[in-house]
Amino acid sequence: MLLSEIARDRQIRYFLISFTDLFGVQRAKLVPAQSIDAMATNGSGFAGFAAWLDMTPADPDILAIPDPERLIQLPWQPEVAWLPSDVYHVNGEPLEQTPRLVLKRVLEQAKAKGYTVKTGVECEFFLLSAEEHAISDERDRQAKPCYDQQALMRRFDVIGEICDAMIGLGWQPYQNDHEDANGQFEMNWMFADALVTADRQAFFKYMVKAIAEKHGFRATFMPKPFAHLTGNGCHTHLSLWDGTGETNLFTDSAGELGLSALAYQFIGGVLDSAAALSAFANSTVNSYKRINAPATLSGATWSPNTISYSGNNRTHTIRIPDAGRFEFRLADGAANPYLLPAALIAAGLDGIERQANPGDRADNNTYTDPLPPEKTRPLPTNLLDALRALEQNTVFTPALGEPCVTAYLKLQHQQWQDYSRQITAWELAQTLDC
Repeated sequence: MLLSEIARDRQIRYFLISFTDLFGVQRAKLVPAQSIDAMATNGSGFAGFAAWLDMTPADPDILAIPDPERLIQLPWQPEVAWLPSDVYHVNGEPLEQTPRLVLKRVLEQAKAKGYTVKTGVECEFFLLSAEEHAISDERDRQAKPCYDQQALMRRFDVIGEICDAMIGLGWQPYQNDHEDANGQFEMNWMFADALVTADRQAFFKYMVKAIAEKHGFRATFMPKPFAHLTGNGCHTHLSLWDGTGETNLFTDSAGELGLSALAYQFIGGVLDSAAALSAFANSTVNSYKRINAPATLSGATWSPNTISYSGNNRTHTIRIPDAGRFEFRLADGAANPYLLPAALIAAGLDGIERQANPGDRADNNTYTDPLPPEKTRPLPTNLLDALRALEQNTVFTPALGEPCVTAYLKLQHQQWQDYSRQITAWELAQTLDC
């Protein structure tokens, strides 16, 4: 069915043809329904330099070609529909560094090995005052506000509208809660094929911000907006299935914690590349104020400090909560919805290829009972260290593609240099009288 016919049937007046750039920013054009069929065939033109794609003003336009199978009609504004898109050069060649195409590339590598990848994400966010860097709920002051019923229900209008939207979209949301920080929330929906989850995560971030604004608030997925509070994670759950998507290859009732040897090889690959993977999982300067951080007001950051894995223990990079899957706890709210799973899958497939051994499971509390240095490895403490680890890594360039990794490193180094040129209030306080 043509998109114009869908528009007529669903009373859609406009389409957002949207793509996500290397820094996770969603770029879009608003296309009237009368023009959508031509755009769906030929693509919507963008100047590549205007987005974070490592292009120049001299480069020809790029074309965003929408994926009609992923159309989402905005529940809060049903006259508009959102279309995630893949980006191409005007000559028809794919723009290989665009994140959605990178994820597709890695998923094809998994498919060639007989695997289907399924993922789920837990997206944490803060609801702030619209005009100030402050928690929107002045009564939300507890030292341990996690699961606080009163604070949750004071934001029922916002959380309820978002959850109702997910129900209507068929995402099967199953719980919502007030998280560990004041003003922080998390909303969970069912796992799915990795590309479906990535598209939903991209739309979720847009939807949460839009509905929050509708109610007079500002939503942020910033990794660490408040120094004394727990930051925003993006915990990712992953499992490998057979080519039909019917059999979970990570499940083994006789395996330790219900996981198969294949699952542990995958985990081994993730741990081996974890330092470089941080460049994607923790993609901003601010990200490194969430991990390796001192205890927050609640008593714990809930973020990993070491490259390690455990059972149902939330202080490690990887947690195995039950049979058939693992949870990657390193990633934060700024992580690119497409590059994060692409890098995670690439690292795991490398582990399977090498039959990587993740070593012994660590069951210690890394906050209070750290392992000795010879039994663990530290995570990068800043973005520059993560970028240097990515430069030295031999897994991600062939898997994600040289155009992606080269462009990403170039733009991220520019971000680090821009940050390094800033004169902060801390520097002035500490050194102005030197």
